[in-house]
Amino acid sequence: MVKSLVSILVTVLLLAGISLFEAFYVKDHFDEFRTELQSLYAKVDEGTANGEDAKIVQDSWERRKEQLHVWIPHNDISRIDDYMSETVGHIKQGDYSLAQAKLEILLHLTDCLPDTYRPGLENIM
Repeated sequence: MVKSLVSILVTVLLLAGISLFEAFYVKDHFDEFRTELQSLYAKVDEGTANGEDAKIVQDSWERRKEQLHVWIPHNDISRIDDYMSETVGHIKQGDYSLAQAKLEILLHLTDCLPDTYRPGLENIM
């Protein structure tokens, strides 16, 4: 009986630890990516962004998503991939208003997606 209780307690503690690690890990990656997007957004707003600036941010996302695949579903990563690709295309074409709209969506996603992986009652039930 005691061994079972100890095993259950150890399992619960491991799950809690992994959940907290996941939440902080995902949040850190999205916070860094959000900072890069905000920088690109400022350049688009000024009209000084070019395709190379957008490509740098896209390459940064490509490196990040390799590590995030372990923690978040493919659908969320794919959604960011799609908006990032569209943003790069719009910036290369000089269509800053559409690029700005796509960047606003990406900024919103970087704000709300990490919260869906945070341990909490709303994410468990």
